[in-house]
Amino acid sequence: MLKAALYNIDGDRVGEIDLKNEIFGVPVHEAVIHQAVVKQLAGRRLGTHDTKTRASTRGGGRKPWRQKGTGRARHGSTRSPIWRKGGIVFGPHPRDYSYNMPKKMRRLALKSALSAKAKVGNLFILEDLKLSRPKTKDILMLLDKMEIRERTLLVTAGPDENALKASRNISGVKFLPLTGMSVYDILAYQKLIMTREALDRCEEVLAK
Repeated sequence: MLKAALYNIDGDRVGEIDLKNEIFGVPVHEAVIHQAVVKQLAGRRLGTHDTKTRASTRGGGRKPWRQKGTGRARHGSTRSPIWRKGGIVFGPHPRDYSYNMPKKMRRLALKSALSAKAKVGNLFILEDLKLSRPKTKDILMLLDKMEIRERTLLVTAGPDENALKASRNISGVKFLPLTGMSVYDILAYQKLIMTREALDRCEEVLAK
């Protein structure tokens, strides 16, 4: 059974905690992880890009020259796509890039990402992260005591205003409640710190 280091709020290591193999010990499915990341990034796209067709381009209301007798090619409008300042053919228009993944695939991607973190020892568990004040210094002292220098993702069971305010000014540190944790965020940060309550909730939800 995989284990993760357990720390208290002061950053002292107080033991180890067992991790469920069905959540943190599954084979890492890179293809499913990739699909989950692409899905999340696609959902972030605004899709507000737009180009003008010949119908929406200003001008070109009259025929540039008569049909015959000039020796030039026939044209009906100066806003034809082959003209400078003309319309765009097959250009992008506003659209929604988001798409869905089956629930089982989403869960598998999350389990794979968590398993990848746990297997290399980059998952740490905190007994609690309830701060009495929203001080950046408290988070810095915690990470320093835990000897963590890499990009770090902090995850709690629910929203925590003090933890959010204390961590948002630290470069390379991101705070999220468990419901906001995604495969992309897990992979984007080298270290993952979860509270014990968040771990229990995570195992409960993903075990269903």
